[in-house]
Amino acid sequence: MNRNYGVGDYAFQVVNYGFLLLFGCLTLYPFLNLLAISLNDSVDSVRGGIYLLPRVFTLTNYKVIFQTDNLVSATFVSLARTLLGTFLSVLFTAMLAYTISRKEFVLRKALNMVLILSMYVNGGLIPYYLLIKDLHLTNSFWVYIIPGLIGAFNVIIIRSYFEQLPEGLAESARIDGASDFQVLFRILLPVSMPVIATITLFVSVGHWNSWFDNYLFNSKQSLSTLQYELMKILLKSVQQVSTDAARSGKVDKAMVNAVTPQSIRASMTMVVTVPILFVYPFMQRYFIKGITVGAMKE
Repeated sequence: MNRNYGVGDYAFQVVNYGFLLLFGCLTLYPFLNLLAISLNDSVDSVRGGIYLLPRVFTLTNYKVIFQTDNLVSATFVSLARTLLGTFLSVLFTAMLAYTISRKEFVLRKALNMVLILSMYVNGGLIPYYLLIKDLHLTNSFWVYIIPGLIGAFNVIIIRSYFEQLPEGLAESARIDGASDFQVLFRILLPVSMPVIATITLFVSVGHWNSWFDNYLFNSKQSLSTLQYELMKILLKSVQQVSTDAARSGKVDKAMVNAVTPQSIRASMTMVVTVPILFVYPFMQRYFIKGITVGAMKE
C-alpha cells in the first residue's frame, strides 16, 4: 500500500470508479437494448421483456431494410451530402467567424447581432419553401448543401475560439506580409483543430441524420437520402400494421406476417448510428476540448 494513500483514499477511489462504471452501464444500456430488439423477432418484441439479449434471434428486420431497391443509391447520396456539405460548411463558417472576430472589422457588431437574432427569429416554413423554390434549388442535390451552409451557433463557437487566441499570432503574420486568407488557413486554423473538429462533428451528424429537407424539397428518387428511405420503410410498416389490424380486428393477428414499427425503428437506429460510432472515437478528445475552450474568452 502506498504511504501517501490511506484507507479513506482507497475507499474513495473504489466508490468513484464504481459510480463511473455504473454510470457507463446506464449510458450504454439504451443502445444495447435497441440492438437486442433489432435482432429479435418483431412479433415476439411486442410482448416486451427484452433487455440486453434477443429472445428469438432473427435478421428479418435488417433484411426488410436492406432489400429496399433504392437503398444503395440513397446511401451514396447521404455520404456525398455529408462529406461535401460538412467540408463546405466548416470552410465558410470558419471564414465568417474569422471576419467577425477581427476588432478592426467595421460591421463586426452588426453581423454579430444579425447572427444572434437569426437563432431566435425565422420566417417560417412557407416563406422558407418559397425562397428555396425561387432560388431554383428544389429537386437538386444542392438543396442539401447551400441552405445550411452557415449555422449561427457554429459561427459563434468558432468566433469565440478565435478571440481567445493570442493576438500576436495574427499580428506577427501580418508583419511578415501575410494576407487574411494566409493568416486564417496557415496560422489560426492549424492551432484551432479542437473547435474545428467539434463543428465538423456537429455538421456531419446533422447532414447524416437529416431527412426532412428531402421530404420537402426533393421529389427525385435518384436524389433520395438514406434517412428518408428508412423513414418511408417505417411509415410503410406503420400503415401495414394499422390496415391489417383494422381488417382483422386484433393487433396481434395483424402482426403475424408483419414487421412491426418498433423493430424497424430499432433496426434503423442501428443502421444510421454505426457510421457515427466509427467517427466519434477519433474526434472525442477534440470535441470536449473544443466546446470547453470555445466557450471561454479572455
